[in-house]
Amino acid sequence: MIDQDKLDAMQEAIMQGASYRLASEDVEFLAGADLRPVRLQLELLKPENILRQHNIRSTVVIFGSARIISPEKAQANLSQIEARAQAQPEDQHIMHELAVATRQLAYSRYYDEAQRFAEMVSRCFQSEGRQDFVVVTGGGPGIMEAANRGAFEAGANSIGLNITLLHEQQPNPFITPELAFRFRYFALRKMHFLMRARALVAFPGGYGTLDELFDVLTLVQTQKMPRIPIVLLGGEFWRRVVDFDFLIEEGMISAADAELFTVVEKAEEAVAILHDFYQGTPP
Repeated sequence: MIDQDKLDAMQEAIMQGASYRLASEDVEFLAGADLRPVRLQLELLKPENILRQHNIRSTVVIFGSARIISPEKAQANLSQIEARAQAQPEDQHIMHELAVATRQLAYSRYYDEAQRFAEMVSRCFQSEGRQDFVVVTGGGPGIMEAANRGAFEAGANSIGLNITLLHEQQPNPFITPELAFRFRYFALRKMHFLMRARALVAFPGGYGTLDELFDVLTLVQTQKMPRIPIVLLGGEFWRRVVDFDFLIEEGMISAADAELFTVVEKAEEAVAILHDFYQGTPP
């Protein structure tokens, strides 16, 4: 005679087993190596569907360092370290911290410029419900936070494309909640940065900023994407980081390639470049 309790337990085990689970609900299965192509497709489709739902027609991309903080935070940090340095002037570690904090305060002006640029662009192109030139950043701290903050203070939407990292990067609080995305793959994140991009403004930054900037320059140079305004804000930084004249002299790029971008110092100059390129009206 069959034990009904045993049958019930077996049936329950079947229903709770991993093999019985719907493939679309099996997180372990979806995370496997064989499903990478599917995950890539999902990271393309999900943000695209949501951006369409919100009628995001065009974007302006803002890149820059996560390590550049607001002038208020930079000044407070410097004041604290200065007090420690006065108390322990022989401590070389503290003196190094002091030098770093001094530079950090100098770079904090770019936080203000990013915030002002994003606010101005948002006010210019998102009036009367238009969803053009919507600010999009990497969604993290630093310059990214400043840009999302500028759009927020203009009462406009902005997008954040965050990425999973070894040391988890939290999204900044100024992103429009419905337009905050998280990616596993840098490649798909880069694609979404550029699918609606009508302009790019790059502030001082490190490996990530340089990678993203040169990716766009290469795509425009090779005509894989239409030409858009590419603005580098902070002449002293960019001319020291990349010697474009040297690249031209050595024949590594042409003189025309150096005309793919413009170097400026102020947010107003960057906004003017966008206005001139599109004659005041985004496509």
